[in-house]
Amino acid sequence: MGARIIMVTSGKGGTGKSTLSVLIGAALAARGKRVLLVELDSGLRSVDVIAGVYGKTVYDIEDIMSGRCEPDKAVIESPVYPNLSVVSAPYSGGQIAAPALKVMCERMGDVFDFILLDTAAGLGAPFQAAKQVASGGIIVITPDLVTMRDGRLVADELESIGWLRLVINKVFWGRGKVNPIKNLDECIDTVGVQLLGVVPFSGHIALAAACGEALDSECISFQVIRSIAGRICGEDAPLIIR
Repeated sequence: MGARIIMVTSGKGGTGKSTLSVLIGAALAARGKRVLLVELDSGLRSVDVIAGVYGKTVYDIEDIMSGRCEPDKAVIESPVYPNLSVVSAPYSGGQIAAPALKVMCERMGDVFDFILLDTAAGLGAPFQAAKQVASGGIIVITPDLVTMRDGRLVADELESIGWLRLVINKVFWGRGKVNPIKNLDECIDTVGVQLLGVVPFSGHIALAAACGEALDSECISFQVIRSIAGRICGEDAPLIIR
């Protein structure tokens, strides 16, 4: 049985999509799953830093797409998150074509349980290529009108995909904290996709991502993302909202 391929996407940049791609991949890996995270956002590379493989990559997704290397040559295992491997995007340039991406995923499908495709924001070539390959999708938004509206456009584009879920990221909780959208039900209703998780705005996440270190297992964000991974695996994991 081949890997389950899930694209992680957003209508605009700044939602924390790439950081969540790494953390969700890490949470799946912590459950004993073999996870490959493929970064498709050419020119805006960040997954290598977040996953702790910065400076360790020799080949990237463009090298695979162009036939310059075999897929496994570009796979780097994260030293921070066991069982999570990464294929990075190039620092600049590169084209993501659906046929080549499909071949890569098919060849890696027997090695991994999950392949996560971290697309570029918007509906461009990386999104369209991932759409043709993935069997499921996660839309990442923040609680504001712009990302909600763009999230709906993404959802409409992916309506034919088999499994589609919503993650609302960077949600403020606590006294004195104000979200642009006060009612999270409005986010869900606007995008029109079933909720997978609500991730709080977190200094722990920002620090872990910036330093390429593991997320603090004692913080609420860790618990939320662990629950998201459980729900992806079909478990009756709690929907943690605080």
